Amino acid sequence: MRRANMADSTEPKLNFTLKQLSLSAQSEQEDVPGSSSTVELRTSRLVCVEYPAVVNNVDKMLETLGGEQTVSKTFAHPNRRLELRFRPQDPFCHSLCGNRFPSSNLLLRVRRRVRKKDPKDAEIHMDILGVIGTTYKYQGLADFQCLAVHSEGGKETSLYDKIILRKVEKQEFFEQPMPYFLPPAIFSRLDTPVDYYYRPDIHQKALARPLPINKKNLIGLNRARRPHNAIFVSYSDASVPDECREAARTNWTRVCQKENDKQAEEQLKKMFESRPIWSRNAVRANINIQPDKLKLLLPVFAYYMVTGPWRSLWVRLGYDPRKTSESKKYQLLDFRIRCSTKHGYSLSDMPVKAKRSALNYNLSITFNKAGPQAASVMELPAQEGPSTSRDSAPISYQLKESSYIFREGMLPPHRQMFYQLCDLDVESIQRVIEQNTGNEQECDERDGWCVIGTKDKLRDIMSAMIRKVIRAQKPDLPEVRKKRRRRGLSSQSPGRDVDTEEEVQEDENKDDEEDDEDDEFQPSEGSENEMETEMLDYI
Repeated sequence: MRRANMADSTEPKLNFTLKQLSLSAQSEQEDVPGSSSTVELRTSRLVCVEYPAVVNNVDKMLETLGGEQTVSKTFAHPNRRLELRFRPQDPFCHSLCGNRFPSSNLLLRVRRRVRKKDPKDAEIHMDILGVIGTTYKYQGLADFQCLAVHSEGGKETSLYDKIILRKVEKQEFFEQPMPYFLPPAIFSRLDTPVDYYYRPDIHQKALARPLPINKKNLIGLNRARRPHNAIFVSYSDASVPDECREAARTNWTRVCQKENDKQAEEQLKKMFESRPIWSRNAVRANINIQPDKLKLLLPVFAYYMVTGPWRSLWVRLGYDPRKTSESKKYQLLDFRIRCSTKHGYSLSDMPVKAKRSALNYNLSITFNKAGPQAASVMELPAQEGPSTSRDSAPISYQLKESSYIFREGMLPPHRQMFYQLCDLDVESIQRVIEQNTGNEQECDERDGWCVIGTKDKLRDIMSAMIRKVIRAQKPDLPEVRKKRRRRGLSSQSPGRDVDTEEEVQEDENKDDEEDDEDDEFQPSEGSENEMETEMLDYI
């Protein structure tokens, strides 16, 4: 392939020469008459799907892929695999998944005209339709196929008309006798065959210390324990640790090689000296450190509270928040944005969108885990030292202030947030927190040093503030209608005044709020700050 003269055209042109394949001893350098053609290279980007079947009907082929819209949605997500169902009308059809590969191929359309009198006189026309940058290949197995049939006495009966709702049915449809047909939700997490040999992990066995055989370590012997060496403390524990584990300090010394790491260590030490309890988001918003290194640095200065008013927070070593009422302002508040029509807006009107949705669930085999990206010479960081002539821009791992601080007039970045009471920068909220300051009697496992029910009041205040912000951004939202109780003739007495009627209305609104309390405090979908405990990083 060689480039042609581009003087007369702005489009690049390629000169192709086709070789005739033959079993005779013809010279490989001999060209076929009329085989040369100069074509223009078009810049159209195409996607190739290596369909694992003979295509006779293009429309039916696209139907097995879910249609053009489904293919476009799959192409928009680089980690999605292209699903293929050979029986698209069967909801029990197990899909075949195609892997996505980058490619740099050309799609050619070749037309060859031959004279009937002289077959050697051939004329070839070639056109480049576009460049194929992405190719989907089906390398897995289309196994685990399940048909909704019932076998009895050597006779098979279809169950599709009995278990699939094709129209609105009456009660008799659901009460008819039905054979059991309960297919599993998922068969296997793998769709390609692998060779698995039941052999012990020699490498891990040599590194791990001998453990006594008991029920705790019989399962998961091949999983190495993460060497972070954090100390976990529950609310019911009698005491708290005064010093970190020696292994935790050793691990941090091993990775603390750069000057930035030493500065981060000094900053974290000063932070715990000025404030004994911090959340991980608050630490990441004040220190620019790589998250993997922060996992090793935190156990050096603090222990992790598992339960109680300070759960999921890092407490300075030697500091017991259960013994001093000054730790009240460091307690945790689990706040979730209330989404319901009772509050004047629905899920679609919520500015804080969910990252995931239970309505669009995808099986694990339809996604590819993101692999390591190839390093580029232009992206390699410069080495530290006097010989460095040009320093690259430092990477920032620091979070925004809104990740742990709440102020009036702002929206939380996620639908579920973990705030410390001292980080709620609102005057009315702080008055509720300090209503019993100086009169604290004992520490409660649920409310800590606060008055019982304080967290519920704080959630109501914050929800009202967020509702005002949403209404300011979307003023066309309908107002919340207040429910009125129907009063009979017996309740219409002349001694009943207007104030009593308003009290009844307020009491009824409170009852409605209590009835909907379960709906309001459900865990939100897609929050990056959901109740995932940091214990998983250290176990």
